[in-house]
Amino acid sequence: MAMDYEDAEVVAVAETADDGVVAGFEDPLTSQPDTDDSLTFSNAVIEKIVAIACQGCEGVVGMKGGFYNRLQEAFSGEAPTKGVAVEVMQDNSVRINISIVMEYGAYAPAVFERVREAVLRELSSMTGLAISGVNLRIEDVVRTGDVLESEGLGAL
Repeated sequence: MAMDYEDAEVVAVAETADDGVVAGFEDPLTSQPDTDDSLTFSNAVIEKIVAIACQGCEGVVGMKGGFYNRLQEAFSGEAPTKGVAVEVMQDNSVRINISIVMEYGAYAPAVFERVREAVLRELSSMTGLAISGVNLRIEDVVRTGDVLESEGLGAL
């Protein structure tokens, strides 16, 4: 029986090796038991997808990173995965931990839902990985005018 691609269930699993690579994607249409084919994702790739997804969410002013991200910014001028950490769970699903700076006056539960939906949509559509959870930590609250002034753009 030929399998129609639209009817196929795509299964993705995640495994972290010592090199920080999240692995595992099985497509039943192309998977063959005799091959050693595999698709893997670096943790940094997953973190970058999540960070980009968060940037477009209403109420998110910026991402908040740790020591490594500040070091990366100092040397390269940017930290594309700032504020995002990936955990691979025992069942090979991925848990995403996000730290943001929220716009003053935004309703935190609504910001969380927008971030969660954006992350699930983008990560699922780009990787097929199973996501066991999205955790959002609000690290700071700032007024939009303060951000614009600090960037030399002035208040609107």
